[in-house]
Amino acid sequence: MLVLVALSLSLLAQSATGYDNGLGKVPQMGWNSWNHFGCRISDDIIRQTADAFITSGLNKFGYRYVNIDDCWAASRDSNGIVQADPTAFPKGIADLANYVHSKGLLFGVYSDAGNKTCAGRPGSLGYETNDAQTYAGWGVDYLKYDNCNDNGIDPKVRYPVMRDALNKTGRPIFFSMCEWGVENPATWAPEVGNSWRTTGDISDSWNSMITRADQNNLWAQFAGPGGWNDPDMLEVGNGGMTTTEYETHFSLWCLMKAPLLIGTDVRTMSNDTFRILTNIEVIAVNQDSKGVQGRMVNMTGDLEVWSAPLSDGAFAVVLLNRADTAASITAWWKDLPLDPNTAATVRDLWQHQDVDVTKGSVTADVAAHGVVMYRITPASL
Repeated sequence: MLVLVALSLSLLAQSATGYDNGLGKVPQMGWNSWNHFGCRISDDIIRQTADAFITSGLNKFGYRYVNIDDCWAASRDSNGIVQADPTAFPKGIADLANYVHSKGLLFGVYSDAGNKTCAGRPGSLGYETNDAQTYAGWGVDYLKYDNCNDNGIDPKVRYPVMRDALNKTGRPIFFSMCEWGVENPATWAPEVGNSWRTTGDISDSWNSMITRADQNNLWAQFAGPGGWNDPDMLEVGNGGMTTTEYETHFSLWCLMKAPLLIGTDVRTMSNDTFRILTNIEVIAVNQDSKGVQGRMVNMTGDLEVWSAPLSDGAFAVVLLNRADTAASITAWWKDLPLDPNTAATVRDLWQHQDVDVTKGSVTADVAAHGVVMYRITPASL
């Protein structure tokens, strides 16, 4: 007990100067192993994934982080240095990072702000400095930091310790806080990380996905360049939703300026999955430099309008149909907000074509569990 009290007091004494690493000016884009592979990861899978980024052209659309999730670590040596699983990663993590970098990509690892990770591997609580220095020495560019086995210590105490340890390495490492929305991180995490989870883990289903969108929507005002609300990784392509639902998933994540971390096996993804993940007009909304998270602005039963202002004065708009049957949805200019008397060009971002020049509103038929996504640009621009 005395050890835990001493540790808690030590953690409370750490600085809270913010994670000023120059990263996250737009939401991060890349891939993470967990949603598809779980613990079934290996050196070969990560190398092949990096290869697939290049051969498929995903890198040309902005995807650049290749991130290992839980289960890569096995133990610590006598000096407290974390060791990779020798069976799954026989060449070590530094060699793997070098390979990913050789493809022009960035490399990320996972740890936990507790004694053990969620899968029971070595956690970083009490080893923050050791681990940060190790990651920097390996050439790591990204850390996903989970929240299991926390010894009852508040996340507002535990997470800044790793922030400070990463800062002291001198290497810019994107700090992705995965503490599941505990203690409302949107209200304090902008001083700690580059992104923070606002929700529990996503699963590959409509109900899970749309629930996380709703939870993330509550914290829209706190996101912006340098720090993003994270409703968890993408499930697009994993098979639990329809193509229409995956388009909805991707549209909402892009509008909400959520991290775009692919969660499927990109080595074998379908043409539809690739088409969704590489819709450059929808991605442009996510990566817009204004950095304002889109939010729901109108709701009538299961029919909703979501909107986000963009840097050039246009608005990104999603017409969302939660119902089990198709429906007509109208976006009113006043809700965006835009002067109702303003004429605007309406471009459909999934059809890749201008569909109207109109004033006041636009109406579309929307499939069940589907979206229509527009870029609405005032004629004066």
